[in-house]
Amino acid sequence: MIHGGEVVERALAAARADETIVIVTDASEASLRWAGNSMTTNGASTSRSWSVVSILRDGPHAARVGSVGSTSVEPGDIEAVVRSAEEAARTAEPAEDAMPLLEPESATVPADPAWAAPVPETGIEVFVGLAGELAVGFAGADLLYGFAHHQLHTTWLGTSTGIRRRWTQPTGSIEINAKRGENGDRGSAWVGAPTADFSDVSVTAQLAELSRRLDWCARRVDLPAGRYPTLLPPSAVADLLIPMWWSMDGRGAHEGHSAFARPGGTRVGERLTELPLTLYSDPTAAGVEYQPFVATAASSETTSVFDNGLAADRVDWLRDGVITSLIHPRAVAAKYDAPVTVAGDNLLLTGGSDRTLEQMIAETERGLLLTCLWYIREVDPATLLQTGLTRDGVYLVEDGAVTAAVNNFRFNESPLDLLRRATEVGRTEITLPREWKDWFTRTAMPPMRIPDFHMSSVSQAT
Repeated sequence: MIHGGEVVERALAAARADETIVIVTDASEASLRWAGNSMTTNGASTSRSWSVVSILRDGPHAARVGSVGSTSVEPGDIEAVVRSAEEAARTAEPAEDAMPLLEPESATVPADPAWAAPVPETGIEVFVGLAGELAVGFAGADLLYGFAHHQLHTTWLGTSTGIRRRWTQPTGSIEINAKRGENGDRGSAWVGAPTADFSDVSVTAQLAELSRRLDWCARRVDLPAGRYPTLLPPSAVADLLIPMWWSMDGRGAHEGHSAFARPGGTRVGERLTELPLTLYSDPTAAGVEYQPFVATAASSETTSVFDNGLAADRVDWLRDGVITSLIHPRAVAAKYDAPVTVAGDNLLLTGGSDRTLEQMIAETERGLLLTCLWYIREVDPATLLQTGLTRDGVYLVEDGAVTAAVNNFRFNESPLDLLRRATEVGRTEITLPREWKDWFTRTAMPPMRIPDFHMSSVSQAT
Protein backbone atom coordinates (compact mmCIF):
# COMPACT_ATOMS: atom_id res chain seq x y z
CA MET A 1 0.00 0.00 0.00
CA ILE A 2 1.60 3.25 -1.10
CA HIS A 3 1.83 6.20 1.26
CA GLY A 4 -1.28 8.37 1.63
CA GLY A 5 0.61 11.48 0.61
CA GLU A 6 1.70 9.72 -2.58
CA VAL A 7 -1.94 8.88 -3.39
CA VAL A 8 -2.73 12.60 -3.17
CA GLU A 9 0.12 13.55 -5.50
CA ARG A 10 -0.65 10.87 -8.07
CA ALA A 11 -4.34 11.75 -8.16
CA LEU A 12 -3.61 15.44 -8.58
CA ALA A 13 -1.10 14.68 -11.35
CA ALA A 14 -3.75 12.61 -13.20
CA ALA A 15 -6.47 15.28 -12.89
CA ARG A 16 -7.86 17.13 -15.93
CA ALA A 17 -10.61 19.13 -14.21
CA ASP A 18 -10.26 22.87 -13.63
CA GLU A 19 -9.60 22.18 -9.95
CA THR A 20 -9.16 19.02 -7.90
CA ILE A 21 -9.18 18.13 -4.23
CA VAL A 22 -7.88 14.82 -2.90
CA ILE A 23 -8.43 13.57 0.66
CA VAL A 24 -6.91 10.33 1.97
CA THR A 25 -7.52 8.87 5.44
CA ASP A 26 -5.67 5.87 6.86
CA ALA A 27 -7.41 4.35 9.87
CA SER A 28 -5.71 2.17 12.47
CA GLU A 29 -8.08 0.75 15.07
CA ALA A 30 -8.01 -1.55 18.08
CA SER A 31 -10.86 -2.77 20.26
CA LEU A 32 -11.43 -4.80 23.39
CA ARG A 33 -14.75 -6.17 24.64
CA TRP A 34 -15.77 -7.98 27.81
CA ALA A 35 -18.99 -9.47 29.21
CA GLY A 36 -19.95 -11.26 32.42
CA ASN A 37 -16.46 -10.77 33.92
CA SER A 38 -14.65 -12.32 31.00
CA MET A 39 -12.80 -10.94 27.99
CA THR A 40 -14.72 -11.87 24.86
CA THR A 41 -13.11 -10.29 21.79
CA ASN A 42 -10.17 -8.15 20.84
CA GLY A 43 -8.70 -7.15 17.54
CA ALA A 44 -6.87 -4.59 15.44
CA SER A 45 -7.34 -3.44 11.87
CA THR A 46 -6.08 -0.96 9.30
CA SER A 47 -7.98 0.51 6.39
CA ARG A 48 -7.88 3.35 3.88
CA SER A 49 -10.60 5.57 2.45
CA TRP A 50 -10.00 8.34 -0.04
CA SER A 51 -11.93 10.72 -2.21
CA VAL A 52 -11.37 12.80 -5.30
CA VAL A 53 -13.38 16.00 -5.72
CA SER A 54 -13.39 17.38 -9.26
CA ILE A 55 -14.51 20.96 -9.96
CA LEU A 56 -15.47 22.31 -13.38
CA ARG A 57 -15.63 26.10 -13.41
CA ASP A 58 -18.17 28.34 -15.10
CA GLY A 59 -16.76 31.34 -13.23
CA PRO A 60 -15.19 32.14 -9.83
CA HIS A 61 -18.56 31.72 -8.09
CA ALA A 62 -20.09 29.17 -10.46
CA ALA A 63 -19.02 25.54 -10.57
CA ARG A 64 -20.11 21.94 -10.87
CA VAL A 65 -18.71 19.38 -8.45
CA GLY A 66 -18.22 15.63 -8.66
CA SER A 67 -17.01 13.59 -5.71
CA VAL A 68 -16.09 9.89 -5.83
CA GLY A 69 -14.79 7.84 -2.92
CA SER A 70 -12.79 4.62 -2.84
CA THR A 71 -11.28 2.13 -0.42
CA SER A 72 -8.90 0.65 -2.96
CA VAL A 73 -5.23 0.40 -2.03
CA GLU A 74 -4.09 -0.42 -5.59
CA PRO A 75 -2.07 2.37 -7.25
CA GLY A 76 -3.50 1.37 -10.60
CA ASP A 77 -6.99 2.37 -9.49
CA ILE A 78 -6.12 6.02 -8.84
CA GLU A 79 -6.65 7.32 -12.37
CA ALA A 80 -10.00 5.52 -12.71
CA VAL A 81 -11.32 7.22 -9.56
CA VAL A 82 -10.14 10.61 -10.86
CA ARG A 83 -11.94 10.06 -14.16
CA SER A 84 -15.12 8.98 -12.36
CA ALA A 85 -15.09 12.16 -10.29
CA GLU A 86 -14.61 14.28 -13.41
CA GLU A 87 -17.51 12.55 -15.14
CA ALA A 88 -19.68 13.12 -12.08
CA ALA A 89 -18.80 16.84 -12.20
CA ARG A 90 -19.79 17.08 -15.89
CA THR A 91 -23.32 15.83 -15.13
CA ALA A 92 -23.77 17.68 -11.82
CA GLU A 93 -26.07 20.60 -11.12
CA PRO A 94 -24.41 23.95 -10.34
CA ALA A 95 -23.07 24.06 -6.79
CA GLU A 96 -24.90 26.48 -4.52
CA ASP A 97 -21.81 26.96 -2.36
CA ALA A 98 -19.35 27.66 -5.17
CA MET A 99 -16.39 29.81 -4.09
CA PRO A 100 -12.78 30.17 -5.24
CA LEU A 101 -10.60 27.45 -3.78
CA LEU A 102 -8.19 28.60 -1.12
CA GLU A 103 -4.56 29.26 -1.96
CA PRO A 104 -1.85 28.08 0.48
CA GLU A 105 -1.22 31.61 1.79
CA SER A 106 -4.94 32.20 2.46
CA ALA A 107 -5.59 28.94 4.28
CA THR A 108 -3.59 30.29 7.27
CA VAL A 109 -2.54 26.79 8.40
CA PRO A 110 1.17 26.01 7.89
CA ALA A 111 1.92 23.04 5.65
CA ASP A 112 2.73 19.92 7.69
CA PRO A 113 6.46 19.14 7.48
CA ALA A 114 5.59 15.51 8.24
CA TRP A 115 3.65 15.08 4.96
CA ALA A 116 5.70 12.03 3.94
CA ALA A 117 6.49 10.69 7.42
CA PRO A 118 5.50 7.12 8.38
CA VAL A 119 1.88 6.59 9.45
CA PRO A 120 1.38 5.86 13.17
CA GLU A 121 -0.61 2.76 14.12
CA THR A 122 -2.33 1.51 17.25
CA GLY A 123 -2.81 -2.06 18.47
CA ILE A 124 -4.20 -4.10 21.34
CA GLU A 125 -1.10 -3.27 23.38
CA VAL A 126 -2.73 0.12 24.08
CA PHE A 127 -5.11 -1.77 26.41
CA VAL A 128 -2.48 -3.56 28.53
CA GLY A 129 -2.87 -1.30 31.56
CA LEU A 130 -6.66 -1.26 31.64
CA ALA A 131 -6.83 -5.05 31.05
CA GLY A 132 -4.85 -5.61 34.22
CA GLU A 133 -7.17 -3.38 36.24
CA LEU A 134 -10.23 -5.05 34.71
CA ALA A 135 -8.90 -8.46 35.76
CA VAL A 136 -9.09 -7.31 39.38
CA GLY A 137 -12.69 -6.23 38.83
CA PHE A 138 -13.57 -9.57 37.24
CA ALA A 139 -12.73 -11.27 40.54
CA GLY A 140 -15.54 -9.37 42.29
CA ALA A 141 -19.20 -10.27 42.67
CA ASP A 142 -20.61 -7.60 40.34
CA LEU A 143 -20.88 -8.47 36.65
CA LEU A 144 -18.93 -6.20 34.31
CA TYR A 145 -19.66 -5.53 30.66
CA GLY A 146 -17.92 -3.05 28.42
CA PHE A 147 -15.97 -1.92 25.42
CA ALA A 148 -12.74 -0.04 24.80
CA HIS A 149 -11.89 1.41 21.41
CA HIS A 150 -8.85 3.25 20.08
CA GLN A 151 -8.40 4.87 16.68
CA LEU A 152 -5.64 6.77 14.90
CA HIS A 153 -6.95 8.49 11.75
CA THR A 154 -4.24 10.08 9.60
CA THR A 155 -5.62 12.44 6.95
CA TRP A 156 -3.84 13.99 3.98
CA LEU A 157 -5.46 16.88 2.10
CA GLY A 158 -4.13 18.15 -1.20
CA THR A 159 -5.59 20.62 -3.70
CA SER A 160 -4.62 21.69 -7.19
CA THR A 161 -4.13 25.20 -5.82
CA GLY A 162 -1.17 23.96 -3.78
CA ILE A 163 -2.58 23.28 -0.30
CA ARG A 164 -1.03 20.32 1.52
CA ARG A 165 -2.24 19.40 5.02
CA ARG A 166 -1.78 16.34 7.22
CA TRP A 167 -3.17 15.47 10.64
CA THR A 168 -3.29 12.39 12.85
CA GLN A 169 -6.36 12.30 15.09
CA PRO A 170 -6.33 9.98 18.12
CA THR A 171 -9.76 8.97 19.43
CA GLY A 172 -10.34 6.58 22.30
CA SER A 173 -13.05 5.68 24.77
CA ILE A 174 -13.91 3.17 27.43
CA GLU A 175 -17.33 2.42 28.88
CA ILE A 176 -18.21 -0.04 31.60
CA ASN A 177 -21.63 -1.28 32.66
CA ALA A 178 -21.87 -3.06 36.02
CA LYS A 179 -24.77 -5.17 37.21
CA ARG A 180 -25.51 -6.52 40.67
CA GLY A 181 -27.71 -9.52 41.28
CA GLU A 182 -29.24 -11.88 38.75
CA ASN A 183 -29.84 -9.99 35.49
CA GLY A 184 -29.06 -6.76 37.31
CA ASP A 185 -32.14 -7.01 39.53
CA ARG A 186 -30.22 -5.30 42.36
CA GLY A 187 -28.90 -2.48 40.25
CA SER A 188 -27.20 -1.44 37.02
CA ALA A 189 -24.78 1.45 36.52
CA TRP A 190 -22.66 2.91 33.70
CA VAL A 191 -19.49 4.98 33.51
CA GLY A 192 -17.37 6.03 30.57
CA ALA A 193 -14.40 8.19 29.65
CA PRO A 194 -12.80 9.60 26.49
CA THR A 195 -9.06 9.41 25.97
CA ALA A 196 -6.35 9.94 23.39
CA ASP A 197 -4.13 7.01 24.44
CA PHE A 198 -5.56 5.44 27.67
CA SER A 199 -2.63 6.71 29.77
CA ASP A 200 -5.07 8.99 31.64
CA VAL A 201 -7.77 6.36 32.29
CA SER A 202 -8.07 4.80 35.75
CA VAL A 203 -10.22 1.69 35.49
CA THR A 204 -9.76 1.19 39.23
CA ALA A 205 -11.44 4.55 39.90
CA GLN A 206 -14.22 3.73 37.43
CA LEU A 207 -14.91 0.40 39.15
CA ALA A 208 -15.00 2.12 42.54
CA GLU A 209 -17.57 4.60 41.23
CA LEU A 210 -19.67 1.77 39.78
CA SER A 211 -19.59 -0.07 43.10
CA ARG A 212 -20.69 3.08 44.92
CA ARG A 213 -23.63 3.56 42.57
CA LEU A 214 -24.66 -0.07 42.94
CA ASP A 215 -24.57 0.37 46.71
CA TRP A 216 -27.09 3.19 46.26
CA CYS A 217 -29.41 0.63 44.65
CA ALA A 218 -29.83 -1.30 47.91
CA ARG A 219 -32.93 0.82 48.48
CA ARG A 220 -35.41 1.54 45.69
CA VAL A 221 -38.06 4.24 45.55
CA ASP A 222 -40.68 4.44 42.80
CA LEU A 223 -41.67 7.95 41.80
CA PRO A 224 -44.38 9.19 39.42
CA ALA A 225 -43.81 11.36 36.37
CA GLY A 226 -43.48 15.08 37.05
CA ARG A 227 -41.01 17.92 37.34
CA TYR A 228 -38.14 17.33 39.79
CA PRO A 229 -35.12 19.27 41.03
CA THR A 230 -32.40 17.41 39.14
CA LEU A 231 -28.62 17.26 39.08
CA LEU A 232 -27.07 16.46 35.71
CA PRO A 233 -23.46 15.17 35.68
CA PRO A 234 -21.12 16.33 32.89
CA SER A 235 -21.87 13.30 30.68
CA ALA A 236 -25.62 13.98 30.70
CA VAL A 237 -25.04 17.69 30.03
CA ALA A 238 -22.94 16.76 26.98
CA ASP A 239 -25.68 14.48 25.63
CA LEU A 240 -28.21 17.30 25.90
CA LEU A 241 -26.06 20.09 24.42
CA ILE A 242 -24.50 18.28 21.46
CA PRO A 243 -27.80 18.21 19.47
CA MET A 244 -28.24 21.92 20.15
CA TRP A 245 -24.80 22.64 18.73
CA TRP A 246 -25.47 20.43 15.70
CA SER A 247 -28.49 22.63 14.95
CA MET A 248 -26.52 25.90 14.97
CA ASP A 249 -26.09 26.11 11.19
CA GLY A 250 -26.25 29.68 9.97
CA ARG A 251 -28.17 28.96 6.75
CA GLY A 252 -31.05 27.35 8.64
CA ALA A 253 -31.24 30.29 11.02
CA HIS A 254 -31.10 32.92 8.27
CA GLU A 255 -33.79 31.08 6.29
CA GLY A 256 -36.06 30.91 9.32
CA HIS A 257 -36.32 27.17 9.90
CA SER A 258 -34.24 26.53 13.00
CA ALA A 259 -34.42 27.25 16.71
CA PHE A 260 -31.82 30.00 16.19
CA ALA A 261 -34.03 32.01 13.82
CA ARG A 262 -36.06 35.05 14.72
CA PRO A 263 -38.25 37.30 12.54
CA GLY A 264 -35.97 39.20 10.21
CA GLY A 265 -32.74 37.53 11.25
CA THR A 266 -31.02 35.19 13.67
CA ARG A 267 -30.77 34.99 17.44
CA VAL A 268 -27.09 35.98 17.47
CA GLY A 269 -26.75 38.65 20.17
CA GLU A 270 -29.66 37.32 22.23
CA ARG A 271 -29.07 36.47 25.88
CA LEU A 272 -29.85 32.81 26.46
CA THR A 273 -29.05 32.58 30.17
CA GLU A 274 -28.23 34.92 33.03
CA LEU A 275 -25.36 32.62 34.01
CA PRO A 276 -21.96 33.63 32.51
CA LEU A 277 -21.67 30.46 30.44
CA THR A 278 -19.43 30.14 27.39
CA LEU A 279 -19.93 27.30 24.91
CA TYR A 280 -17.10 26.96 22.42
CA SER A 281 -15.06 24.76 20.08
CA ASP A 282 -11.27 25.02 20.04
CA PRO A 283 -8.86 22.69 18.17
CA THR A 284 -6.11 23.46 20.70
CA ALA A 285 -8.14 22.72 23.87
CA ALA A 286 -6.00 20.45 26.06
CA GLY A 287 -7.13 16.84 26.07
CA VAL A 288 -9.72 17.28 23.31
CA GLU A 289 -7.61 18.57 20.39
CA TYR A 290 -8.89 18.04 16.87
CA GLN A 291 -7.90 18.52 13.21
CA PRO A 292 -7.26 22.26 12.79
CA PHE A 293 -8.43 22.56 9.18
CA VAL A 294 -11.38 21.66 6.97
CA ALA A 295 -11.10 18.40 5.02
CA THR A 296 -14.38 17.29 3.47
CA ALA A 297 -15.38 15.45 0.30
CA ALA A 298 -18.99 16.67 0.37
CA SER A 299 -20.83 19.88 1.14
CA SER A 300 -23.58 20.15 3.75
CA GLU A 301 -25.37 22.85 5.71
CA THR A 302 -22.31 23.24 7.92
CA THR A 303 -19.34 22.55 5.63
CA SER A 304 -18.28 23.13 2.03
CA VAL A 305 -15.85 21.36 -0.30
CA PHE A 306 -14.72 24.81 -1.44
CA ASP A 307 -13.44 25.46 2.10
CA ASN A 308 -10.94 22.59 2.12
CA GLY A 309 -7.80 23.71 3.91
CA LEU A 310 -9.56 26.51 5.82
CA ALA A 311 -8.23 26.90 9.34
CA ALA A 312 -10.46 25.77 12.20
CA ASP A 313 -9.97 28.37 14.93
CA ARG A 314 -11.66 28.74 18.29
CA VAL A 315 -15.31 29.76 17.97
CA ASP A 316 -17.47 30.91 20.89
CA TRP A 317 -21.04 29.77 20.21
CA LEU A 318 -22.21 31.34 23.49
CA ARG A 319 -20.17 33.91 25.37
CA ASP A 320 -21.13 34.93 28.89
CA GLY A 321 -24.65 33.62 28.29
CA VAL A 322 -25.18 35.37 24.93
CA ILE A 323 -25.53 33.59 21.56
CA THR A 324 -22.41 34.74 19.74
CA SER A 325 -21.88 32.63 16.61
CA LEU A 326 -23.49 30.22 14.18
CA ILE A 327 -21.78 27.85 11.74
CA HIS A 328 -21.05 29.66 8.46
CA PRO A 329 -19.10 28.12 5.57
CA ARG A 330 -17.60 30.80 3.34
CA ALA A 331 -20.45 30.82 0.78
CA VAL A 332 -23.12 31.14 3.48
CA ALA A 333 -21.10 33.82 5.26
CA ALA A 334 -20.80 35.81 2.03
CA LYS A 335 -24.51 35.50 1.26
CA TYR A 336 -25.63 36.73 4.67
CA ASP A 337 -22.72 39.07 5.48
CA ALA A 338 -21.71 36.97 8.47
CA PRO A 339 -18.32 35.91 9.82
CA VAL A 340 -16.87 32.65 8.49
CA THR A 341 -16.98 29.97 11.21
CA VAL A 342 -15.84 26.33 11.00
CA ALA A 343 -17.97 23.83 12.91
CA GLY A 344 -15.08 22.15 14.71
CA ASP A 345 -14.91 18.75 16.42
CA ASN A 346 -15.10 19.39 20.14
CA LEU A 347 -17.50 21.18 22.48
CA LEU A 348 -16.73 22.79 25.83
CA LEU A 349 -18.94 24.63 28.31
CA THR A 350 -17.30 26.86 30.92
CA GLY A 351 -18.29 29.72 33.20
CA GLY A 352 -19.61 27.81 36.19
CA SER A 353 -18.18 27.67 39.68
CA ASP A 354 -15.43 25.38 40.98
CA ARG A 355 -18.00 23.25 42.75
CA THR A 356 -17.93 19.51 42.06
CA LEU A 357 -20.94 17.29 41.58
CA GLU A 358 -20.31 15.88 45.06
CA GLN A 359 -20.56 19.36 46.58
CA MET A 360 -23.76 20.05 44.66
CA ILE A 361 -25.24 16.79 45.96
CA ALA A 362 -24.29 17.77 49.51
CA GLU A 363 -26.34 20.97 49.17
CA THR A 364 -29.46 19.30 47.77
CA GLU A 365 -32.40 18.94 50.15
CA ARG A 366 -34.36 16.63 47.87
CA GLY A 367 -34.03 15.89 44.17
CA LEU A 368 -32.82 13.46 41.54
CA LEU A 369 -29.33 12.60 40.32
CA LEU A 370 -29.64 11.69 36.64
CA THR A 371 -26.41 9.93 35.68
CA CYS A 372 -26.90 9.02 32.02
CA LEU A 373 -29.32 9.33 29.12
CA TRP A 374 -29.99 7.37 25.95
CA TYR A 375 -32.22 7.12 22.88
CA ILE A 376 -32.48 10.92 22.59
CA ARG A 377 -34.54 12.10 19.64
CA GLU A 378 -35.65 15.53 18.42
CA VAL A 379 -39.38 16.25 18.72
CA ASP A 380 -39.60 19.86 17.52
CA PRO A 381 -36.72 21.53 15.61
CA ALA A 382 -38.27 24.97 16.12
CA THR A 383 -37.77 24.74 19.89
CA LEU A 384 -35.16 21.94 19.99
CA LEU A 385 -37.51 19.92 22.17
CA GLN A 386 -35.95 16.49 22.75
CA THR A 387 -37.29 13.29 24.20
CA GLY A 388 -35.24 10.44 25.60
CA LEU A 389 -34.91 7.87 28.33
CA THR A 390 -32.92 7.56 31.51
CA ARG A 391 -30.90 4.40 31.97
CA ASP A 392 -28.48 2.74 34.39
CA GLY A 393 -28.81 5.15 37.23
CA VAL A 394 -31.44 7.58 38.45
CA TYR A 395 -31.00 8.23 42.16
CA LEU A 396 -32.85 10.02 44.95
CA VAL A 397 -30.96 12.68 46.87
CA GLU A 398 -32.25 13.55 50.36
CA ASP A 399 -30.65 15.89 52.88
CA GLY A 400 -27.36 16.07 50.99
CA ALA A 401 -26.86 12.35 50.35
CA VAL A 402 -27.90 9.79 47.77
CA THR A 403 -30.35 7.48 49.54
CA ALA A 404 -31.94 5.25 46.89
CA ALA A 405 -32.27 4.24 43.26
CA VAL A 406 -35.35 5.48 41.40
CA ASN A 407 -37.29 4.02 38.49
CA ASN A 408 -36.46 5.20 34.96
CA PHE A 409 -38.33 7.93 33.11
CA ARG A 410 -38.95 9.31 29.67
CA PHE A 411 -38.07 13.01 29.62
CA ASN A 412 -39.05 15.95 27.41
CA GLU A 413 -36.69 18.91 27.48
CA SER A 414 -35.08 21.51 25.25
CA PRO A 415 -31.39 22.33 25.85
CA LEU A 416 -32.23 25.97 25.18
CA ASP A 417 -34.70 25.93 28.07
CA LEU A 418 -32.32 23.97 30.29
CA LEU A 419 -29.62 26.62 29.90
CA ARG A 420 -32.19 29.33 30.63
CA ARG A 421 -33.54 27.58 33.74
CA ALA A 422 -30.28 26.27 35.22
CA THR A 423 -29.71 27.63 38.71
CA GLU A 424 -26.21 26.27 39.32
CA VAL A 425 -23.34 25.13 37.13
CA GLY A 426 -20.22 23.53 38.53
CA ARG A 427 -16.68 22.69 37.51
CA THR A 428 -15.98 21.77 33.87
CA GLU A 429 -14.29 18.42 33.20
CA ILE A 430 -13.58 16.25 30.17
CA THR A 431 -16.38 13.73 29.80
CA LEU A 432 -17.84 11.07 27.51
CA PRO A 433 -21.43 11.48 26.29
CA ARG A 434 -23.23 8.15 26.38
CA GLU A 435 -25.81 8.67 23.65
CA TRP A 436 -23.56 10.42 21.12
CA LYS A 437 -20.20 8.74 21.83
CA ASP A 438 -20.16 6.90 18.49
CA TRP A 439 -20.16 10.26 16.68
CA PHE A 440 -18.74 12.74 19.16
CA THR A 441 -16.31 12.03 22.00
CA ARG A 442 -14.43 15.28 22.59
CA THR A 443 -16.43 17.22 25.16
CA ALA A 444 -15.77 19.07 28.42
CA MET A 445 -18.84 19.90 30.48
CA PRO A 446 -19.80 20.92 34.03
CA PRO A 447 -22.47 19.41 36.28
CA MET A 448 -25.70 21.37 36.21
CA ARG A 449 -28.66 21.91 38.55
CA ILE A 450 -32.10 22.18 36.95
CA PRO A 451 -34.92 23.10 39.38
CA ASP A 452 -37.73 21.46 37.38
CA PHE A 453 -36.46 18.80 34.96
CA HIS A 454 -39.47 17.34 33.14
CA MET A 455 -39.88 13.58 33.61
CA SER A 456 -42.87 13.17 31.27
CA SER A 457 -43.64 9.51 31.99
CA VAL A 458 -42.37 6.48 33.84
CA SER A 459 -40.28 4.11 31.72
CA GLN A 460 -39.79 0.38 32.09
CA ALA A 461 -36.25 0.65 30.69
CA THR A 462 -33.53 -0.92 32.87
